[in-house]
Amino acid sequence: MGLLSELKLAVPWGHIAAKTWGFPQGPPVLCLHGWLDNANSFNRLIPLLPQDFHYVAMDFGGHGLSSHYSPGFPYYHHNFVCEVRRVVETMKWNRFSIMGHSFGGTVAGMFSCIFPEMVDKLILLDSVPFIVDSNEMENLVTYKRRAIEHVLQVEALQKPPSVVSLKEMIQGFMKNRPMNEDCAELILQRGTTKVGSGVMLNRDRRVASLENSFDFISKELFVHAIQKLQAHVLLLKPTEGFSDLRRENDAKTEALLFMIDMLKSVLKEQLQYVEVPGSHYIHMEEPQQLAGIISSFLQSKHKTTAQAGRGGSRL
Repeated sequence: MGLLSELKLAVPWGHIAAKTWGFPQGPPVLCLHGWLDNANSFNRLIPLLPQDFHYVAMDFGGHGLSSHYSPGFPYYHHNFVCEVRRVVETMKWNRFSIMGHSFGGTVAGMFSCIFPEMVDKLILLDSVPFIVDSNEMENLVTYKRRAIEHVLQVEALQKPPSVVSLKEMIQGFMKNRPMNEDCAELILQRGTTKVGSGVMLNRDRRVASLENSFDFISKELFVHAIQKLQAHVLLLKPTEGFSDLRRENDAKTEALLFMIDMLKSVLKEQLQYVEVPGSHYIHMEEPQQLAGIISSFLQSKHKTTAQAGRGGSRL
């Protein structure tokens, strides 16, 4: 399945860039990349999926080939959720499925809870619908303060983007991500611009620390939010992914296990949870490991939640 086209979708601050595969009249699937990645992260997975679907992989604002936000406008989690709403409005989709990797999965999850009637299927690649912080009440003010200070600091610096060799850029990129060189180069093909004999990053400098953009929520709010989900959910968890499930006494693992347990408890048959051997970037490094599972899930005929009901009591 070859790439169909590149899109530029108009938004008030410029455009959202996207690339499409598959059959334009087929059931739509919106694909959301991870933090500091871009739409190229789906280049190897989507060609292995059923060709009768219409796949659109977008670059979040400030990433890839999408416009940077206007000066003074911060990159907060809910703004990315709003981008999704803008994109589907432009595409004239009333109902669609979403596939999100890592941060893209949390955006997809939040969208699916806020606009539950619009999402048919939700595919989470090493991700969860929200990020729980057990001490959310205590930490909330600290997170908000850091986020505001970060924006002001970046604006005050006004440093021009660095121009370095592609090899140097790839090495620097891999330092912060558990991915191989081929995958790093694939992301940087869309994430850099050639300048003389070197390259510079396209992404907005304000997009840096994930914790300055995330909306962390409490366990109670997590349970309340996922009860809104109408979509059928496929959660693919690589064993050596973002949080290693084999690691004991780890705060991230404890929070992840809580979220997975609650998803199973609340969603019941509405959730398909699959652990697969692999890394956080398995969809790029070993897409064949996921393609069959995702294809079966997309092609399965589920009753809507309203028709089927979840049964049992909810937390």
